[in-house]
This record gives sequence, C-alpha cells and structure tokens, in this order.
Amino acid sequence: MTFEEMENMLDEIACEIPKEFYRDLNGGILLLPDLKHHPESKQTGELFIMGEYHNDRKGYGGLGRYITIYYGSFMRLYSNITPERLRDELKKVLIHEFTHHLESLAGQRDLEIKDAIELMGYRHRFKIRGRK
Repeated sequence: MTFEEMENMLDEIACEIPKEFYRDLNGGILLLPDLKHHPESKQTGELFIMGEYHNDRKGYGGLGRYITIYYGSFMRLYSNITPERLRDELKKVLIHEFTHHLESLAGQRDLEIKDAIELMGYRHRFKIRGRK
C-alpha cells in the first residue's frame, strides 16, 4: 500500500469517528512516513510505535494536541496483509490514540497505565531492565 493510499484510508476512518472526539485536538491527525522504533526495542529491534498521542503545551509555538500515525511502522509489520485487515489495524491504533486524547481531556490515565503494564510484560519476556 502506498503512502497516499494509506492516507486516504486514514481519512475515511477519521470521518467515522464522532465529531465530539475531536474537541481540542487542534493539531489533528498526521500520517508520517517514518518507521519508529520504541526506545525499549534497542535490544530486540522488534517493538515499533504505530501511533502516538501528543499533548504539546510547551509555551508559545507548541503544537497542542494531535495524533501521529507512522506509515513506515505499519508497512514493516503489515505489508503482507489484505487492505481490509490493514484498515482494521489502522482503525485500532487510531481509536487507541483517541482514547489517550479523551482521557487526557478528562484528567484520566487508565490507558497510559495499561500501556505501561504491557511494556513491563515486554521487558520481562526479553529480560530488559526498565529505563531510569
């Protein structure tokens, strides 16, 4: 799938998400060409970041709240699956990042905690010590 095809697919999925979810998501959704490794993957090289929620409020010029999706990471993991299945995976990641956004607006961190627990499981499987 080309970058442009995935961009169109992401736009279609984004249109399915209720408008209320976009409240204060002033930076929108960005598809970046990058393949992004998780910092913890240095020892295994297997842990990729598919998407991220950003809440950049650092003074004037901050980008605000936005979601990034990494085309390169998707292509590394899912280049051999059907477009329908890729769409499902893309939607799953986008909903995950929207959940971070909505929890941030509500002052909650449940998904952030769940992600941290899953990362601890990854570390345990590969016997990686946590970052300090």
